[in-house]
Amino acid sequence: MNSFSFLLLLIFTSVSWIIFIYSANFYYLLIKSFNSKELRKKELEAYPILTIQLPLYNERYVARRLIDSICSLDYPKDRLEIQVLDDSTDITKDICKEAVEEYRKKGYEIYYIHREKRKGFKAGALREGLKKAKGDFIAIFDADFIPPKGFLKDILRYFNDEKIGMIQARWGYVNENYSSLTRAQALDLDLHFFVEQKARSSSELFMNFNGTAGVWRRKCIEEAGGWEDNLTEDLDLSFRAQLKGWKLAFVSSIVCNSELPVQINASKRQRYRWAFGSIQCSIKFLDRIIFSPLPLITKFQALLQLTRHMIYPLLILQFLLLPFLMKLGFSLNSLGALISSLLLGPLIYIITIRKIWKDEWLKKLPAYFFLLLLGGGMALINTKAIIEALIFRKASFLRTPKFGDGALSYWKNRSYVLPFTHTAFLELLLALYGILAFFIAIITRNFFFLPYITLMSLGFFYVAFLTFLHSKND
Repeated sequence: MNSFSFLLLLIFTSVSWIIFIYSANFYYLLIKSFNSKELRKKELEAYPILTIQLPLYNERYVARRLIDSICSLDYPKDRLEIQVLDDSTDITKDICKEAVEEYRKKGYEIYYIHREKRKGFKAGALREGLKKAKGDFIAIFDADFIPPKGFLKDILRYFNDEKIGMIQARWGYVNENYSSLTRAQALDLDLHFFVEQKARSSSELFMNFNGTAGVWRRKCIEEAGGWEDNLTEDLDLSFRAQLKGWKLAFVSSIVCNSELPVQINASKRQRYRWAFGSIQCSIKFLDRIIFSPLPLITKFQALLQLTRHMIYPLLILQFLLLPFLMKLGFSLNSLGALISSLLLGPLIYIITIRKIWKDEWLKKLPAYFFLLLLGGGMALINTKAIIEALIFRKASFLRTPKFGDGALSYWKNRSYVLPFTHTAFLELLLALYGILAFFIAIITRNFFFLPYITLMSLGFFYVAFLTFLHSKND
């Protein structure tokens, strides 16, 4: 064995163990979520003054639906303030102005706030609105969300402790069954809420606001330092608030419907933003967390939470190195056992799906298959985001376009459709590389790795195929 070959093996082994740690952490959170208890709620003795903030940017298809649903909420008008924080540059401005004027005539305290320059993007809009807000509590809804009528009264009942600074509701999806892509995204988010958010909410671990469908205690926002510019402003504020001693909580019984991206390029953009923003937060908070007086388990989990997207470049590196090591004749049986243990993940996830959805669990299995493909196929765009975050540190906030009710059959003809993303060529190349790796694994009798190689290859092909399909009219 020469030194270069040994270096490759060492890198591969190290990467495999790091991936194993991140993957095994899901099991830890899973156990905690099964043992979690939902917050105790109290009766509202009085209705606090509450401000609803609606950050918008070029949302012509969903802006009116959002404002209508907000003005339909069951909450006393004299205790409610609504801010339409519209940074739009298109017809959305006229739609919002018309809706605001209409509801003002009906007695609603609703304001249209427009900024000519999008300084700070969403965080900047929320920050500007907070300066003028009257509420002791601040509810935030993105453009594509449709809160149920009783949302505010229900969620306020869970602020049973003065140290609870924010309560996050679970998301529902109006277009979950539109395609394999929307089903996979819905299941991915559901597992995030039912496992990760439940586990963190009911324990000493940090959890994060999901950016929408939640209510903040204004005092918490202000004590944490307010909204700061970041691509994931929700994660940023969440960590600053918890480092200040505030408690954030999740309530699974309150569900707020939303719209999932139907175009793969929109989903790529969304996941790029999440990965980029998480790295921004990692750089910002790593030293604060390490040198904080927090319990060791809280620190460890917070670090895993912030850096969780690092698993994607590691997956690609592992995927690229594997055929070389097999071709060089290394005995990878022990590593194969490690990878195989990771592949027990699908079995654990299926058991989890069965526990969460009970009699409906079989209907979720096709979505889980496509989620496996989506998770592997999105590794490249997430890796791109991480590299660019580490190099450039800052990026523009690019919104995830939504197309509204009734647009599913003809969304490609609507405004906001995103152009072709050229990462599809690399994704296709990685899929072809996977075919080569598959045959090398057979020839070298490394059968342990066949399921892993197959899933990764199909994932890259799935995402590349959808990219070409969803961009064919460009």
